[in-house]
Amino acid sequence: MIRFFIVFSSLFLALQSGAQTLTMPAGIQKAYTNGTRNVNGKPGEKYWQNRGRYNISVTVMPPDSTVRGVEEIVYFNNSPDTLSSLNMKLIMNAHQSSGKLKVDEIKIRESKVAWDNNMAIETNHMVDLAAPLLPHDSIKLHITWHYDLAYGEGREGMIDSTSFYIAYFYPRVSVYDDYKGWDIQPHLGSLEFYNDFNDYTVNVTVPRNFVVWCTGTLQNASEVLQPAIAQRLQQSFTSDSTIHVATVEDWSNKKVTTQNATNTWKWVANNISDIAMGISDHYDWDAASVIVAKKRRVSMQAAFADSSVDFHHSVQFGRNSLAWFSKNWPGIPYPYPKSNAFQGFADMEYPMMINDSHTPDLGFAQLVQDHEQAHTYFPFYMGTNESYYAFMDEGWATTFEYLIGIAEKGQKAADDFYKKFRVVRWSRGQHAKENPIITPSPDVTFGHGNNAYGKPSLSYLAVKDLLGDKLFKKALHNYMNNWNGKHPIPWDYFYSMEKGAKKNLDWFFYNWFFTPGYIDLYLSKAEKTDKGYTLNIKNIGGFAVPFDVIATYDDGSTESFHQTPIVWEQNQKEIIVNIKTGKTAKSLKLDGGIFMDANEKDNTWTAN
Repeated sequence: MIRFFIVFSSLFLALQSGAQTLTMPAGIQKAYTNGTRNVNGKPGEKYWQNRGRYNISVTVMPPDSTVRGVEEIVYFNNSPDTLSSLNMKLIMNAHQSSGKLKVDEIKIRESKVAWDNNMAIETNHMVDLAAPLLPHDSIKLHITWHYDLAYGEGREGMIDSTSFYIAYFYPRVSVYDDYKGWDIQPHLGSLEFYNDFNDYTVNVTVPRNFVVWCTGTLQNASEVLQPAIAQRLQQSFTSDSTIHVATVEDWSNKKVTTQNATNTWKWVANNISDIAMGISDHYDWDAASVIVAKKRRVSMQAAFADSSVDFHHSVQFGRNSLAWFSKNWPGIPYPYPKSNAFQGFADMEYPMMINDSHTPDLGFAQLVQDHEQAHTYFPFYMGTNESYYAFMDEGWATTFEYLIGIAEKGQKAADDFYKKFRVVRWSRGQHAKENPIITPSPDVTFGHGNNAYGKPSLSYLAVKDLLGDKLFKKALHNYMNNWNGKHPIPWDYFYSMEKGAKKNLDWFFYNWFFTPGYIDLYLSKAEKTDKGYTLNIKNIGGFAVPFDVIATYDDGSTESFHQTPIVWEQNQKEIIVNIKTGKTAKSLKLDGGIFMDANEKDNTWTAN
């Protein structure tokens, strides 16, 4: 078998422009050449992205597990290209435990279009247009469909006989972008999603005594809820304390929903990348709110089985994370009107919704909820392509999970958990087959989880260490402001960070993203000088990491000398580090902290 780094190098072309020193695939370079993207980190003058307006009506009648839907899509072609077909994304078909989504009828421009459900069994289905969709024009689709909910512990499906989590439930037009065209990436394994920013109106019809929790803002609370319940919900919008909107007693007395045979819950969400919903006829419903910016409050809600002790804390966990992320890292106010934690199985994020599993460990329950809330920013505030560059969202969620963990549990506990949960398996594993982080997620052949979570998270924390918190936040905000509501790719991140920090970081990004590196430092030599000690350090693993030099002196005292990744700027293979001290050291040790060394046995020098 050909070694991976040779294959990888053949896939990328070096840019010839002096302003662009990072390598990139030819298709992506074309986007910069065409002016849809810019090396200043901003969308180019010719940047465009398509979008849709979705009006969806869904009927679910538990215990019947069939979801029936009808939708009208108005799809806007903002591209300069004439589209002769539309690629329909059928994400539900990736879930083997459920029946495939069946399209009962599809009309395009009011005319019926042939659709073979036996052919449309994958997650992509190309539909030819009778007449092409011209640039800057729109097209209307009308689709009727149905499918059976999945059983088992998945990202969607039946939680119990009358509690359902409904996600990926509607046919959608897939993303057509400026660097790949149609997104035809199959949804396989752990790969996640890539969606346009759309406007949604969603009507969900369920039997009486069922509540619907959904992405968006509920438009008709007074029509579907009994007055006392609607009043409690309204009260929660200005309350820091948890309000028990619906309790076991309320359910048993049938005092939750309006007692019509069925109720239709109406939801609206605009400029958002997806929608999901949960329904139940017995879940507890808690709610409160939290200030995320000046006087702006957002609603935090939770729906869960009464026996799940961890979820009784969910609203306050959420209030804490929404406020902390808004004010600290990333330091951008939570952008939506609400968030809802729903007890399911997936530990999975959706816009304004979280599908989390029950756990008796409250600390772990909070961490998982923190992680899913962090995804609000990546990939929802920033419309990254999770199915192709998973590190652009999972790496950031992992980083924010760690940073909020410091605030919640203290530095040592957060460090210990991060190392145990995100680093140690990779650090102490095999590194001969490492894939560079930039490797497209479908092409990763070794350690997919490491490439999506731990390694990119460490890179983000390393550049934070290099720049310092103030400059790092400035650079990060430059990136997020440039690409909020758009579709950034890795090079947009690289260039935005460089321009925001006003520093050339090409060497750093190349080191962390384009090489099959890992972490392994070797303290090969240490010599005493008039001013302290000179250390020769070899970088066996290759990654430009921060580290501390821990000096243990003859008198038993210790001193730490921190080195940021900037020490590797000129040479990532070997450096000399000088530490100033008037004391005599018994030993000198390289300590990376959360940047765990693959072989710590060669990190220590001991005096003779």
